[in-house]
Amino acid sequence: MAIAARGITKPGRIIQLAALPLLAAIVFANPLPAPAQSAVPAQIPIVQPPPNYASGQVPAGSPLSAEEMGDLHMVRKRYQAAAEAYLQVTPKTAGVWNKLGIAYQQIFNLQDARKCYQVALKLDSKNADVMNNLATVNYSLKDYASAERLYRKAVKLSPHSALIYKNLGTNYLAQDKFKKGWESYQSALSIDPEVFERNNQLRIGEPTPTQKRGAMNYYLAKSYAHVGMADRAVDYLRMAIDEGFTDRKKVLADKEFASLHGMSAFEQLLSEQRSN
Repeated sequence: MAIAARGITKPGRIIQLAALPLLAAIVFANPLPAPAQSAVPAQIPIVQPPPNYASGQVPAGSPLSAEEMGDLHMVRKRYQAAAEAYLQVTPKTAGVWNKLGIAYQQIFNLQDARKCYQVALKLDSKNADVMNNLATVNYSLKDYASAERLYRKAVKLSPHSALIYKNLGTNYLAQDKFKKGWESYQSALSIDPEVFERNNQLRIGEPTPTQKRGAMNYYLAKSYAHVGMADRAVDYLRMAIDEGFTDRKKVLADKEFASLHGMSAFEQLLSEQRSN
């Protein structure tokens, strides 16, 4: 599943860049929900450009500053050009270092991305978005312990961020901390029921072992069942079974799936497993 990185907060549309170990994404604010299609929730960095550039169009009038040009390149998904533009900004604020880190992350330059986020944190040590973004890099580098510490700090500073809870949960599951991962996923869904289902995501993931994907899908299915989103629970449960993480007997024994009994899609899934 994926993990997310966050950025600068202004009104307008948000671009989310997902840097998972598993997946990464760029998401515009208020996207429509999508059917379950990814086995892994994304790790996501977020940067929010000025509203005038959210469409990728250059406004008429005065020439763009280096930072504004970088924002425009980010919207157009020209990440190398965005990084080059942000490098021209002087002096660089914590926000600019964060944007530069996200641009590097999108071109898989994780070492420079990490350095940028670290500089941003030195300038703004209480910025939960930057902590989240740095954690996504650590997660991608499989430094799960460091990522966990950062996510836990970030969620204390931003307790209403579904995205950070989602990333934290994925990081827990990558360490086989299943109970904590499930609890974090439930927290994420209680804040934003659509946090795992976003359209317009640019995925830049790395392969995730099948067993890890199966675990993440299984606990995401439990989380959806817990909040009454039965259709999605069945979708993710099917993926977990296909990936060999669970089977019909274990599903029947799990009380979290009791609410699915009698549902045609769920009964069909069990029937298919009985015949296998």
